[in-house]
Amino acid sequence: MKIIIDAMGGDNAPQEIVRGAVDAQSEFGVDIILVGREDEVKKCLADCGAEDNLHITVADAPDVIEMCDDPTSVVTTKKHCSMAVALRLLRDGAGDACISAGNTGALLSGATLIVKRIRGIRRAALAPALPNGGSGALLIDCGANAECTAELLLQFAYMGSFYSQSVLGCESPRVGLLNIGAENNKGTALSREVHALLTEAGASGRINFIGNIEPTAIMENGADVVVADGFSGNIFLKTLEGAAAFVMRSVKGVFYSGVKGKLAGALIASELKGLKTQLSVSEYGGTALLGISKPVIKAHGGSNARAIRSAIKQAIAFVQAGVTDEITRNIEFMKVKDEKNV
Repeated sequence: MKIIIDAMGGDNAPQEIVRGAVDAQSEFGVDIILVGREDEVKKCLADCGAEDNLHITVADAPDVIEMCDDPTSVVTTKKHCSMAVALRLLRDGAGDACISAGNTGALLSGATLIVKRIRGIRRAALAPALPNGGSGALLIDCGANAECTAELLLQFAYMGSFYSQSVLGCESPRVGLLNIGAENNKGTALSREVHALLTEAGASGRINFIGNIEPTAIMENGADVVVADGFSGNIFLKTLEGAAAFVMRSVKGVFYSGVKGKLAGALIASELKGLKTQLSVSEYGGTALLGISKPVIKAHGGSNARAIRSAIKQAIAFVQAGVTDEITRNIEFMKVKDEKNV
């Protein structure tokens, strides 16, 4: 297996990206293509003592997509940036999956326009795995599609279910629809329309739809897949991230407030470290772009070497699971008759 990595994407590129790639290659035994400014990438490899690693190659890309760039520049003014080159390599079969910690909008645009969507899938979706006290909940979508139709959300539910089952190991993923209440008649007209479609899909046995789910229930292991439009999903995700950061700061403040606090902190240091690990982006790797014809992973912009290593592990599982083939086989069940194209 060969994994293509945008070595110049993210806040800590290329040093941490290269370090993570070297660690993952040693641990998982995959081949890796690092895409970026050749001299810089090779220097980082040398710093890691991996300049002679035959399983890691470098593909030169003289330009870089910045976070402030227009997302479409990946296919217009910056066609030779590391992200664009990496995606073209994936499209052309040079590797099995692509990872980037760069501009999210650019990666989504590039994956859609260069690698292309699975035939019949209307929009790709961002699907991160969230800590929820259980095996994790897959949130789909979390920001790629602010405005959705019923068919889009139906497709998200199917794609999320397949990914959760094949990659995350949930035998029969519980699919919930993000809403303001658990009752069937709650939410907007769109929510009620989607609820009816998912109920029908559940009755046919194609997905395990459990109904509407409130945000509080998600964090109590109430669902394995949470379906949302990108606007609502992104608000939920960022609220969760902010709340987690606030709690960790508050807990830290308590244990640094005095002698008793410091003593108590020392006694439960390992437990606190475990909680921090559970909430860390370094452990979860990245966000899958579901609906693209080949596996693409968006790593967190602030990824360190450990996060890149985790993203590579995730990409390997993505490839091995055959999620794209599963989506393709079920595409006819994921369409809504007479719905206008968007």
